[in-house]
Amino acid sequence: MEIFTLVTGLLYIVLEIMQKNLMWVVGIVTAAAACVVFSVQGLYASMSLNVYYVLVSFWGLYCWLKDASQVKNTAEDSGIIHLRRLKLVPALISLGVFALCFIAAGFLMQKFGDSQPWLDAAVTVASAIATYWLTRSYIEQWLVWILADAGTATMCWLSGQYWLVALYAAYSLSAFYGYAHWKKKGIYLA
Repeated sequence: MEIFTLVTGLLYIVLEIMQKNLMWVVGIVTAAAACVVFSVQGLYASMSLNVYYVLVSFWGLYCWLKDASQVKNTAEDSGIIHLRRLKLVPALISLGVFALCFIAAGFLMQKFGDSQPWLDAAVTVASAIATYWLTRSYIEQWLVWILADAGTATMCWLSGQYWLVALYAAYSLSAFYGYAHWKKKGIYLA
């Protein structure tokens, strides 16, 4: 299951960088497989995060289809990346949500016997915020992913999930490229 998650996860990141709507469908499959892997390892926050990924993928697909329709010749066909500007208020709200949810999730994961409660909580909350930012096409989501994926790779290493270490290391490195690609190809929607 780890290898399947690795393969579909790599496909997902390629589709995300290219901002292809199929990414959301592949994301559902990858997240469902990751739920199984993380639950077996007792990493309950990461398992819950992947349930969130499955659900938010439907919303993300809807948002991206709507945003693409605002770009001439559709973003999907022309290679244009549609972006939205991250404003101060949503950024501050996200920071507040991170702080509150990190503390709450950390204590909750301790009570559930999570094997790495604080690291699991941090990467889970950061990833949830980055995924929401992805649905909104904020380029800054890539910066959050760099940190969250590096943290998840570390957590997987400590848990002995070496195939997932490879996946999350690739995600983290790909996030650098994704940021540069979106910056080069992106146009901001009104």
